[in-house]
Amino acid sequence: MAPAVCGMLLGLTLYTGHLCAVSAAAAFLYHDYCVIGAGPSGLQAAYFLQRAGRDYVIFERSHAPGSFFALYPRHRKLISINKRYTGKSNSEFNLRHDWNSLLSHDRRLLFRRYSRDFFPDADAMVRYLEDFASLLKLRVQYNTAIVHVMLEKDRQAWNGHYFLLTDQDRQNYKCSSLLVATGTWVPNVVNFPGSEYVEGYETVSINPEDFAGQTVLILGRGNSAFETAENILGVTNFIHMVSRSRVRLSWATHYVGDLRAINNGLLDTYQLKSLDGLLEGDLEDLAIVKDKKGKLHITLRFYLENRNTSGGIDSITLPQDELDNFATRAPYDRVIRCLGWKFDFSIYNRSLRMMPGKGNKKKYPQIKPSYESRGTRGLFVLGTASHSVDFRKSAGGFIHGFRYTTRAVHRLLENRHHGVPWPSTVYPITQLTNSIIKRVNEASGLYQMFSVLADIILLRENATAFEYLEEYPVGVLAELEMQTGRKAPSGLFVIIMEYGRNFSGADKDVFYYNRAVGEAQHAWQSNFLHPVIYFYKHLPTEREMRLQHPDWPLPRPDAVHHIVEDFLTDWTAPNAHILPLRRFLENCLSTDLRNFFAESCFLFAFTHQKLPPFCQQGYMRLQGLVGSEGLRRHAVEAGLTPDKHEGSQDRLLRDHMIPVRPLQHLVNAKDEL
Repeated sequence: MAPAVCGMLLGLTLYTGHLCAVSAAAAFLYHDYCVIGAGPSGLQAAYFLQRAGRDYVIFERSHAPGSFFALYPRHRKLISINKRYTGKSNSEFNLRHDWNSLLSHDRRLLFRRYSRDFFPDADAMVRYLEDFASLLKLRVQYNTAIVHVMLEKDRQAWNGHYFLLTDQDRQNYKCSSLLVATGTWVPNVVNFPGSEYVEGYETVSINPEDFAGQTVLILGRGNSAFETAENILGVTNFIHMVSRSRVRLSWATHYVGDLRAINNGLLDTYQLKSLDGLLEGDLEDLAIVKDKKGKLHITLRFYLENRNTSGGIDSITLPQDELDNFATRAPYDRVIRCLGWKFDFSIYNRSLRMMPGKGNKKKYPQIKPSYESRGTRGLFVLGTASHSVDFRKSAGGFIHGFRYTTRAVHRLLENRHHGVPWPSTVYPITQLTNSIIKRVNEASGLYQMFSVLADIILLRENATAFEYLEEYPVGVLAELEMQTGRKAPSGLFVIIMEYGRNFSGADKDVFYYNRAVGEAQHAWQSNFLHPVIYFYKHLPTEREMRLQHPDWPLPRPDAVHHIVEDFLTDWTAPNAHILPLRRFLENCLSTDLRNFFAESCFLFAFTHQKLPPFCQQGYMRLQGLVGSEGLRRHAVEAGLTPDKHEGSQDRLLRDHMIPVRPLQHLVNAKDEL
């Protein structure tokens, strides 16, 4: 009996162990890609994953997408422009001036169909995001708050580990790649003595009548602070605003996150001496004390260090006791905190090494220029939380910027995990000038993510053709071959948009006389946004990228060309824009990129050792335009060719002596000569 009993016990043990293993495996719901957050960047990422046929899921803690916009901005007016008319029908160009639409193939999902306002109401954004998720049938799991994320090492996983996620109901999920699109939603709070008397932007009343006849102090100097002030400007006694930094106007810094004109009414009342005012000071040095009447007095922290705590407010030294004209000596009825938001690091286990940035980027997680976490491979940060890559430089923290960086991340993932190279198009070298001119005049990704995303032109051997890649992150240019699956053996051009080097800044006068450059020979001094073309004989190295000047988007090139700024942002002028660009490209490639009529190619074939590429790839292959009297007359009238009636070429044309002969016949004839 003993052996039988032992056998039964052993079998029971093995069966129980099997059940536990099955239960453990079932406890983790697996997806290749997990996206946390169904805000704009999360939905944008889901759109690209779905179009590629990938296994993904979005976890959203709310019952609907875009929950941030259901509450913010508190006063419901967005500062992202909704320009419905541009005078052009090119949809790619129009996205340059549509700051709210996400990228999709569905024309119904353009934001101009949801609002007619130039600065739309936030409720329109909520409706838009709901439709974006539902019409495209994106896989969003609502009412699912991810409360913990950790790693599980596994050599078989894509990145050497899996991401294990747990929601509020203790349901577990396993993912190979994690896309964090939660934005920055945790309010920034400064703790100082008396901070318990401060109201937060997230809860303060938005009814102006609640502030009638009151004196208000606002902590902060961003758009939320000025938005709050704008709402109550007409009913308060006066408003003071204090922050450690000076006001930064977006039209001076060219950064859309700085103060926008729609919210800057307080600047008028301050400078026109209508009681309101701005002050600079470190908030951590402040202290607030409340008197018996409920009034709030501003003092300094060090005055409280040795005070008699039993003596009440009368024992506290106030700055005006020593300086009788102290700026904030008048008591306040309310103090409002408007200090913005920061990233929520609390849900990430230490194994992920999600660390905050440094300095003014500490509200964002540390990520690489590829938007991948510096601490964990396979974890990408999207949307507003990824703004550390271009903070105060470009538009990566806003919809009209991160819709393109999200697409770039998707393309990186497609190449890394699925062997799908970065999309590209191959053209003959004769189309080089046209390709660049077309992109700089209509591309919205280059325009919005200036100095961050660039078009890359990879030259083929002998520069007879080129491969065109759109909107690649320049911060990982040295990794281009690995990140895109494309080769760059023969040099490359990088096309990027830039402002002038010394034109942007809080202290800059951007309206000074002669601020614009109009002549092509001075294009390098252009101030406003304009295209810049960098030429490299070899792909820059990692070391060159690390050692580049901090104010430069790229390392020193072998050659560089600025296309002169244009008041209409229309870079199609033959003499000011196209001709200098073509000459620059010709110098870099040591070739002639002009287009020719057939008779010119015919003459070149007999008088030159090397034909221009247009003749090699066109006329010598029986392609191109055959000359005629009508074409000659049109060229003369347009000023494209001189009217030389006695020239040999015109005489041949007039006498109809220009034959179109097969390539082999031309070669034989040239050999005979």
